[in-house]
Amino acid sequence: MSEEFLIDQVTNETHGVYQPYGWHHWPQFPWMSYQFRRALGETQEGGGAVSECFLAASRMIPGDEESWHREWKRIADFNQERGDSEFAKGHVRTAMNCWLRAANYYRHTEFWLKYTDPRRIEAFTDMEECSRKFISNLNPAGEVLQIPYENDKTLFAYFVRAPFDTGKQPALICMGGLDSIKDEMWFMQAHGALQRGISVLMIDGPGQGGTLRRHGLPTRVDYEVPIGKCIDYLLTRDDVDPARIAVCGSSLGGFYAARAGSYEHRLAAAISHGAIWSISELWANATETHGLADHIKTVFGASSMKEALEKARPFTLEGHLENMKCPYLIVHGGHDVLGVAQASRVYDYARAKGVNATLRLVTEEETGADHCQHDNPTIGQELMADWLAGVFGIDERELRKKATNPLI
Repeated sequence: MSEEFLIDQVTNETHGVYQPYGWHHWPQFPWMSYQFRRALGETQEGGGAVSECFLAASRMIPGDEESWHREWKRIADFNQERGDSEFAKGHVRTAMNCWLRAANYYRHTEFWLKYTDPRRIEAFTDMEECSRKFISNLNPAGEVLQIPYENDKTLFAYFVRAPFDTGKQPALICMGGLDSIKDEMWFMQAHGALQRGISVLMIDGPGQGGTLRRHGLPTRVDYEVPIGKCIDYLLTRDDVDPARIAVCGSSLGGFYAARAGSYEHRLAAAISHGAIWSISELWANATETHGLADHIKTVFGASSMKEALEKARPFTLEGHLENMKCPYLIVHGGHDVLGVAQASRVYDYARAKGVNATLRLVTEEETGADHCQHDNPTIGQELMADWLAGVFGIDERELRKKATNPLI
């Protein structure tokens, strides 16, 4: 079973067009247009400036991955240097704004580079440094962590406490998917949770970010294991409510979150920010020319797409999702360029098995109809964080009276 995806549709149009899933910058290069739409959307959460994104795009050769790297790096370097300069002058808020933009620009910088390219880890390190400088100047200050995992390896992570004087707080474990990483979670999940009094633990699990790049750890199907390690860590903190810990995963992370929620019963809620029923079915027709082939092979520790798909075969929710005991939310774009059918299948199966599941398809009229609401990540954060605040019993009217930092 497979779908024909919008992400693969190439047209002869030579200028950008607005589609139900958002701004499509280079219709002849849909995969790169998707990544640019992602960059453009994250500007509204502080991950860039609209004009800088269009400036970078104007200097790129459409479809050319090297020019993509060069132009994102140019504005990333500019913002990091400006942030450092302004911080030295005591302009802390301006510096933080610059570092947050730079961190996301560095993520774009490395995106199309091969994992064997040394420039990839260089850009990734620059990204982490900008993220560190940003979160360390939050109030309360964020923390850079390495969570004990397995075989003396660690999971790279950031912890940020919500800026409210509320004692032990609920916490959300935030993770990306195939290519999204802990540093991008601010723009996709974490910011909205923090605004509603929920602390966040943004992680790079196996097959993600620093855990993949520095430890060489590929993904694993039983994602309840790394999430369990994250819960173990959170339970050591005296500022986290052990009864209110949730997990959210975006894209491929939507599968991870559902799998974790099925077996890690210390979780009070689970969110699939984009749902996947079966990875091998989703990528059934993927070949070496797939737009994310290098990501897929590296994340699964495979030398070919054929091998990657074989390793992905166990990644299905069939026979597992019925074990979920906590409330479960699926937020999925109604015009997701990677398809909608799998989300409906996850929801239907969960409901049939008695899971307290909710499906929220985001419409074209609302915007946010793309994969993981990349065209409007704010609405995605609102939908997920509002639902989670309800599950956790948070009264936002009362919460505002306890704010220690209203700027977050």
